[in-house]
Amino acid sequence: MTVSPAIWALTIVVIVGLLAFDYFFHVRKAHVPTLKEAAIWSSIYVGLAVIFGLLVLWFGGVDMGSEYFAGYVTEKALSVDNLFVFLIIMASFKVPREDQQKVLLFGIVFALITRTGFIFLGAAAINAYSWVFYIFGLVLLLTAGNMLRPETEESHSADNFIIRIAKKVFHTTDYYDGDKLFTVVNGKRALTPMLLVMVAIGGTDILFALDSIPAIFGLTQNVFIVFTATAFSLMGLRQLYFLLDGLLDRLIYLSYGLSAILGFIGVKLILHALHENNLPFVNDGEPVHVVEISTGLSLTVILGILIVTVIASLVSPAGKAQAAIGSARRHATQYVDLDYTADADERERIYQALRDEEEKVKALGPKYQKEAREQDELMDLIRRAHAQHESFVKGEPPAKAP
Repeated sequence: MTVSPAIWALTIVVIVGLLAFDYFFHVRKAHVPTLKEAAIWSSIYVGLAVIFGLLVLWFGGVDMGSEYFAGYVTEKALSVDNLFVFLIIMASFKVPREDQQKVLLFGIVFALITRTGFIFLGAAAINAYSWVFYIFGLVLLLTAGNMLRPETEESHSADNFIIRIAKKVFHTTDYYDGDKLFTVVNGKRALTPMLLVMVAIGGTDILFALDSIPAIFGLTQNVFIVFTATAFSLMGLRQLYFLLDGLLDRLIYLSYGLSAILGFIGVKLILHALHENNLPFVNDGEPVHVVEISTGLSLTVILGILIVTVIASLVSPAGKAQAAIGSARRHATQYVDLDYTADADERERIYQALRDEEEKVKALGPKYQKEAREQDELMDLIRRAHAQHESFVKGEPPAKAP
């Protein structure tokens, strides 16, 4: 189906309108979204994506609709994985909880801009050179292999080259001034950590695009479907971040599932490249007769892998232990950091969440209880959090963490 310029224009207006609505009605005023708010708006954005997919299915046919849903599900899964990195970056910069929404919305907008650029570049390259499918396939296979390597928080450290250069060249502060990007210190204009964290998020967005765009081109070469599936997968990512807060630690097998999906799409791309082959050193420049994987089969495989991955993560004792220990560490760190939030209700929520995670750790088997007790830094953080809360109850001003 050929998409008219009017449909393109209407689609872009709707997406820009949704982003503007998100900013003016939710993000402009700094606040911590409640679980109910995050759940409602996450559902709304997923619902809009599904409705759009049904319209594509109705007007574009089964093949076009299947391509959209396969692309949307794949990009949404990759976006959830990206949230892990956003979490690490914002923790590194100690972004106040109230201002994390603005950082996330910036990340979404920047991701949409960079991925749109990559989409049109990729489409132009595919139209001009069919051998680009070989490159896309190899990129995905390498990415799939890289995702199987164990990662640490340092592997996504926010203290990257660009940030170090910015700190050396420009006058920067070590503290936030609300959500301002610049502030004035001793009469001089200075960068705040808010601008630096946005630079870090923007840099990671570019890296994410290098993985996600080849993946969706492996499912469809329809530029309209690639663009809309990518855009709708990013919509609602801000709300999903707060909704999945503690669950992110629980999805311990997500990287394996995504690795399998990217590997599968990589093989699909290479098979397609062989089918369209015109490289002189491959089969004398003639197409290779190989089996091609249909979009329907791709969608079935992607959904199957994600379902197995999520269920395995949720029922796994190791997943429960990692989630409880990781959440306890995060909530204890947030509570002892007095700059993390100025909202008393939010600090109380964090403390109660820490107490809940402590109970979960106590309910774990002896193996995981021992693992938690042997983490001296974690135990020290929890003790300091309890001491600060006790001081707060007594009305004493808590001391800054060393």
